[in-house]
Amino acid sequence: MELLKPIYSRFIFMIVFLGLIRPLIAQNQTLPTVAVLGVESNGISNNADAVSYMVRLEIEKLNVYYIMDKYDVAEVAAQNNIDVANCFGKNCVTAAGKSLNVDKVISGSVDRFGEKVIISLKLYDVNTGTIEKQSAMEYLNLQSEIQRMIRVSVKKLLNVDPDPAVMNLLVNYDVPVENPLTKLSLNGPRMGFSVPFGETQDILTSELSEGGFDMYPAMFQFGWQQEEQYLSAGNFQALIEGILLFGGLESGRLIPSLSILNGFRFGKAGWEFGFGPSFRIAKEARGFIGDGNNGTIEGRWYLEEELGSLGAVPDDSYSIRDRLDSRGDLKVSANLIFAAGRTFRSGYLNVPVNVFVSPRKDGTVVGLSFGFNIQKRSSTSP
Repeated sequence: MELLKPIYSRFIFMIVFLGLIRPLIAQNQTLPTVAVLGVESNGISNNADAVSYMVRLEIEKLNVYYIMDKYDVAEVAAQNNIDVANCFGKNCVTAAGKSLNVDKVISGSVDRFGEKVIISLKLYDVNTGTIEKQSAMEYLNLQSEIQRMIRVSVKKLLNVDPDPAVMNLLVNYDVPVENPLTKLSLNGPRMGFSVPFGETQDILTSELSEGGFDMYPAMFQFGWQQEEQYLSAGNFQALIEGILLFGGLESGRLIPSLSILNGFRFGKAGWEFGFGPSFRIAKEARGFIGDGNNGTIEGRWYLEEELGSLGAVPDDSYSIRDRLDSRGDLKVSANLIFAAGRTFRSGYLNVPVNVFVSPRKDGTVVGLSFGFNIQKRSSTSP
């Protein structure tokens, strides 16, 4: 009996093994057979052989047909003088299907038209000689995503629901493509206004004779934003932004400023935050605030050279400093700026809206800016 135990164990194993694989064998035997006869390729980077291979692969993944090997198709076609590369008519396709001894035949085309890729697939019933199902889909011109386009088209052809996220990525022309490789660039015009507070507002709105600029309390600005992304991780982007603005035209002046921000853009809603230095060119002069002594008026701003005419002695009794003054010389000043906002989207139109604040000892400046641009669809096509 001990000698029979190994034989008995092997016998039991074979019974169980055959029981497990029999349904799989039966399933493959009952699946309809299909042959991919040929898929044309026009205007894209993949040739006909490549797109035909992708169609076969995607059909095989679904396991709804037993697909005929491409080498068997080529061999039978050669024996029966069938030109697979030019066999797309219904009569030719069904005749080829009968020669191949398959139940179904699939043929079609992948064509580029401008900014679209059109994939058309047809499923022929060989026995009836009719087109059983056909699928025609328009996609964004994303050459690197041809296989995923074919996957969607094959699923549509074979009544299998494609992934909605993939459909949104490849098909929806009203929603920009979003993936980790996509750059959302907001390069474009900027406009808005800023309002200074404190001493800065007093200087800008005061008379020229007092060193002021005789300007409105709010200043309209316009210019350009240029940015460069250095990090992208899904819905998060890190970038460097350069914003050149010109203001003061409503008061007859031209005041340029340049801000260089380290920005962070995150979330599908398009929220963003940035901070960095801001540089402006404006007239400044050295002077002091009068204290009521030595012939000065308390609280009034005087230029440094006025000390002698007032009979005052230039000592530590006056705090000499630089300040905005229309009688001074052009100088570059720097300060810190913080900005936050959101990009509103309508299809491929981007409208960034930001509020910003620049804290300064002589008067904080706050403002609002907005702009627009068209997000271009990237393409790897020639």
